[in-house]
Amino acid sequence: MTPALGFAVVVVAAVLFGTLGPLSRFAYDLGMQPTAFVTWRALIGLAGVGVFVAWRVRRAQLALVRPASLPTRARLLLFVAALMGFTINVSMFIAFDRITIALALLGFYTYPAMVAFANMLLGRERLDAPRGVALVLALAGMIAVVGSQLDPAAGIRLDVIGLALALGAAVGQTVYVLISRDGYREVPTEQVTVIVLLGTMIGAATLAIAGGAAASLIEPIARPALLPLLLFTGIFAAAIPSMGFLAGIRAIGGTRAGILMLVEPVVGVGLAAWLLGESLVPIQLVGAAAILGAALILQRNAIPEASMERESAPLVVPGGP
Repeated sequence: MTPALGFAVVVVAAVLFGTLGPLSRFAYDLGMQPTAFVTWRALIGLAGVGVFVAWRVRRAQLALVRPASLPTRARLLLFVAALMGFTINVSMFIAFDRITIALALLGFYTYPAMVAFANMLLGRERLDAPRGVALVLALAGMIAVVGSQLDPAAGIRLDVIGLALALGAAVGQTVYVLISRDGYREVPTEQVTVIVLLGTMIGAATLAIAGGAAASLIEPIARPALLPLLLFTGIFAAAIPSMGFLAGIRAIGGTRAGILMLVEPVVGVGLAAWLLGESLVPIQLVGAAAILGAALILQRNAIPEASMERESAPLVVPGGP
């Protein structure tokens, strides 16, 4: 995948993930609990990715990897990825239930900065001038977009557990991004997505039952009006963006992917204004412009770097080391 395509894939994934705020709000209004919503989203996403994987395998376009054949480190990191997927989803959707969505997003979207600094400390990616400017622009834009929704007149619910869950989800997302580029590169993106969604589904269902929300797990069966919403959520806000985000991380790196994902809260706030009647203010448009400017900086910087990498690649001589 070229850097330009990786750039586009991550932006599309961010846009699709941005639908989750309004979609979860609609599901909660129809009687679903957060853990049940996570379970059904992962279940339908898993089914969608499974059909896609089966189709590609049948056409000999995809070769699956047996987990037992992987090195121990790769198997361990796959398990960590599945655990992080479960942790991120459950933490965020419970946080949405305990604190305002805006505050939860502000906590969660500290992760691009975490990824950038972690990559710098690990020596994986340079936090050069263009990336630094893009990171500052994107974070400032995200704060402008989301922070403007924290209306003191409406009362900001400062719940320590809710805020801690959002920050915990940010840490989980940071770990997922850091290990996903090279930790198990031999495993196809589609197969990794299946593993992560399966782990999320099992974990969320177990937590729902243990937490006394088992009745909410069968709510879509008793209330068929939920099914179209869940089908859309599972395919377009789980299966497709999950594969796209992982593919993008592998193509353009965790720092760029994390910054580009700041498009998500912009989309979420815009959809909330459209679907939920939450008003937009000028500062949000300024913030959106800042995030788009950061994306443009990253894209312009990605193409020259890719060209330099190709030019500096060593010549491989047959039979050589």
